[in-house]
Amino acid sequence: MLITILAVLTMTVGNLAALAQKSVKRMLAYSSIAHVGYILIGIVASVNGQFDRAISSVLFYLFAYTFMNIGAFGILIFMSREGVQGENLDDFTGLSRRSPAAALAMLIFLFSLAGIPPTAGFAAKLSIFYAAVQGGYYTLVVIAVLNSAVAAYYYLRVIIVMYMQEPEVETAFTGTSPLLWAGIALAMAGTIVLGVLPGGLLEAARLSVMSLL
Repeated sequence: MLITILAVLTMTVGNLAALAQKSVKRMLAYSSIAHVGYILIGIVASVNGQFDRAISSVLFYLFAYTFMNIGAFGILIFMSREGVQGENLDDFTGLSRRSPAAALAMLIFLFSLAGIPPTAGFAAKLSIFYAAVQGGYYTLVVIAVLNSAVAAYYYLRVIIVMYMQEPEVETAFTGTSPLLWAGIALAMAGTIVLGVLPGGLLEAARLSVMSLL
């Protein structure tokens, strides 16, 4: 019961705090708190549900979140090297015109963070929610889905300014950093592959949990 309450509070407070942010960096930071709440659902589900599948969904979520979060912050680093701090939502205005590759990468990472298919974030949330349903925690799943809807709003807000608003400065980003973009590309690949083909890693995580029992 204590972890259930903690999961609800963590999801709700994290998402509401992220919703109020004008800084994209702070939005991502507060949303991390909300993602911890989703992960706690898997811990709760392990009590009355299938322990191996619940814990494997937690491991999968952690792995998937690593790709999408590192990728999102990688775009912030790229923008800072181009002379744009990437702190405020306005900094992303018209990014699709100034750097189509950065905008596309950020789109994928934000879709994943919001849990939109076919990304790793969707597969991760689906596995967590399914484990909770198996354990009979229906109310907790409903609260989590509502929280996901709130999260989708503030993630999509960034996408709207990237693709649907004109940039104040038309100058395109020209700087390149092969090592940084290699990391962003790896994060994109992980985000997409884990969303399209999550079964193999989920099964590997389940077997690793079973080996510890």
